[in-house]
Amino acid sequence: MRTDTGTLIRQERIAEGIFQLDIRTVLAAEAKCGQFVQVEVPGFFLRRPISIASRTDDSLTLIYRIQGDGTKALSRLQAGDAVSLFGPLGNGFPVEDRDVMLIGGGIGVPPLYETAVRYREKGYAVTAVLGFNDRKSVILKDAFEELGCRTAIATMDGSMGTKGTVLDAIRENDIRDTFVLCCGPEPMLKAVSQVYTDGYVSLEARMACGMGSCMGCVKNTADGGSVRVCSDGPVFRIGEVLL
Repeated sequence: MRTDTGTLIRQERIAEGIFQLDIRTVLAAEAKCGQFVQVEVPGFFLRRPISIASRTDDSLTLIYRIQGDGTKALSRLQAGDAVSLFGPLGNGFPVEDRDVMLIGGGIGVPPLYETAVRYREKGYAVTAVLGFNDRKSVILKDAFEELGCRTAIATMDGSMGTKGTVLDAIRENDIRDTFVLCCGPEPMLKAVSQVYTDGYVSLEARMACGMGSCMGCVKNTADGGSVRVCSDGPVFRIGEVLL
C-alpha cells in the first residue's frame, strides 16, 4: 500500500446519486478484486474509503454514492483534477477454481464487477444477483451481462426484475449455485448467510484510517474474538463475523 496522486480521467453520474470516477494511477497495477482505496477530498480531513469497481494496468474505476458533504464535494471534481489515493487496502475476494454466484446490494455491487472479470477470465460461469431499491438505482446490469454473466435483478418496489430481495430473485429465477460471494448492507449479508454456508461476505463499515489503527471498524467474531474490517477484511468467510 502507498499514496499516489492520480489524475481524474472522467467522472459521470451513472444513477440517482451515484457517480463513477476513472482515475489514472500507479496503484492500479497492485489492485485486486474486493479491495478499496482511501480517497482524499479537497477541504476535508478524513479520506473516503471507496471500493474498486474495476481496474486496468494504469487506471482504477471507483463507484460511490453521495452520502454527505465529502462525497458531494468529490462529485464536483472534473477531468484533469489531481486525486490523492492511498491503497490498495484490505483483503479482497478469493478467485477460486469453480463457478460462482455474486450477490450484491446497492453500492455493494461495484466491487463484485472486477470479481466477475477475474472469474470469467478463468473460464468459470458467473451468476450475478443484484438488488436495488428501484429502477433508478440500478447500476452495472449491462456490464455484467456483457461479461457473459447470468444476471438477475431485484428491486424492492418491483420496478425492475423481481419484486423484493436478492433471495426472492434467486428463488424466482431458480438459481442453484452454492458458492457465494456477497457484498452489500449488513441486513442483506445476514439474510444471505442464513441460507448459504460456502462463500464469503464483504462488510461495509466506517473506515477512518483504512489500516486498522483507529479501531473504528471492529466487529465481533463467532469464536469470541474480534476483527478490524479494514485490515482483516473487508472480505470474510460466511459465518466468521457476527452480523
